[in-house]
Amino acid sequence: MFDFYDGGGLNQCFLGLAECDPKGNINVSRFGPRIAGCGGFINISQSTPVVVFCGTFTAKGLKEKIGDGKLEILEEGKVKKFIKDLEQVTFSADFAKKSGQKVLYITERAVFELRDGVFTLTEIAPGIDLQKDILDQMEFAPAIAEDLKTMDERLFKEEPMGLAA
Repeated sequence: MFDFYDGGGLNQCFLGLAECDPKGNINVSRFGPRIAGCGGFINISQSTPVVVFCGTFTAKGLKEKIGDGKLEILEEGKVKKFIKDLEQVTFSADFAKKSGQKVLYITERAVFELRDGVFTLTEIAPGIDLQKDILDQMEFAPAIAEDLKTMDERLFKEEPMGLAA
């Protein structure tokens, strides 16, 4: 399996987002005394042209409400995931830039992209306040795309999105 990953067998991958720093580096392997290890994370993320990191914006206690085409934060998580300094780098944004990878970071309230090596906010969920719900929940200020978009409100409704049509 690792030969498949290392040999470029994947066109895209979707991996967890535990912690992210201002450069777009990711840590999924070490948190204080807890060492989760990197497993195949590095093999998969370094050899895949499109890398998508997925996770909630904060952790431990996050409560949200989805409906009427918007997202509402009822209770913010106690742990910030977008922090200034990572304890360990499991994914290198510099390596991604050098190798020409497309990198996205998708959360329930925001989407970021590594654009020319710059960690950039590109989309926010409807109902989310940019300052209170995103910037205040980060230990650093990301670049904000000039064409900042609002996520499709169909994502935040109960009924089918109608993608087949």
